[in-house]
This record gives sequence, structure tokens and C-alpha cells, in this order.
Amino acid sequence: MTTLIDSLEYMMNNFENLRELDEKTVADISHQILNSRNVFVYGVGRSGIVGRMFAMRLVQLGLQAYFVGETIAPVVTGKDSVILLSGTGETQGALLVAQICRRVNAKIISITSSTDNSIYRASDFRIVLKTNRSSDLAPLGTLFESSSHILLDMIVALLMKMKGETEEDLRKRHAIWL
Repeated sequence: MTTLIDSLEYMMNNFENLRELDEKTVADISHQILNSRNVFVYGVGRSGIVGRMFAMRLVQLGLQAYFVGETIAPVVTGKDSVILLSGTGETQGALLVAQICRRVNAKIISITSSTDNSIYRASDFRIVLKTNRSSDLAPLGTLFESSSHILLDMIVALLMKMKGETEEDLRKRHAIWL
């Protein structure tokens, strides 16, 4: 049982780093999301799952949001924003998406775990999540993925406030609560 509590404490201590996020940066990103014609989200593996959850919430907020690569996603244009989630900032698929964004002048919003990577450098808006390195208490990219999920849910709350939306408003757009 000690491992469970140790793991929880390790992760909770890591999540405290979210308190250090620059609020202006998060607000600027939120405004960019609201002012975009479409918002695309991309990540690979578990980061992709987190991205899909965020895209779903954006749709529930009444925004046009898509996950890159889905069959119903339209073409990215210069009126759109693309959110890239990559712990390393070097994920090949995300780098390719960033190149396409640059070519069409779409705004790139990145969430990575450091400033020393290609995706960070290619981005118009950046959030760096300070996550401790892997350990047996939170293996592989667990801390980045979990921190990304919490961050994006924090952004959802901010977007709700900016739009004057309530949970009831989102519920009306929820696929299974109609």
C-alpha cells in the first residue's frame, strides 16, 4: 500500500508546478483559441488521448475543434490554431504538423516539458510544464500527460468564464446528455 501513497504524493507534488504557470500566457492562449476559426489538437499516444479530451471540451464549449488526422477534420488554414502536445518537443508527427502550420500561417500553441526542442521553437504560443523525470512512481510520460490534462481542464474553466458559459451550457452540447 505504501507504493500507492508514495505515487500519489509524488504526482501531487509535481502538479504543484502548475501554480507557477504565467497567467498572462494562459490568458493569451485562451484568447487565441476563442478567436480562431477552427482549433486543431495533436499529440501521439497518451498525449494524444489528452488532446482528444480537450478537443471534446472545446466542442462542448461551442467551438469548432478537431483532432488532427480524424477523417472529419477540415484543412488547416491561416485562420486556425493548432495545439501540439509533446513532452519531448521532438515527436515526429507533431513536427510534421508544425511544418504544415508554418506553411499555411496557422498559429501554433505548444505544450512541452522544456524550452530546448523543435516544437517549442516553432510555436507562436508556448507553455512549458515543469515535470520531474520519470520514476517507478510515475513511469514514462505520466507526469507530463497528467499535468497536460489538468492544465487543459484549467483552460476550459477559463474559456467558460470568458464566454459566460456554465456547466449546464456545456451539458447541452454533450453528445450523450441530450
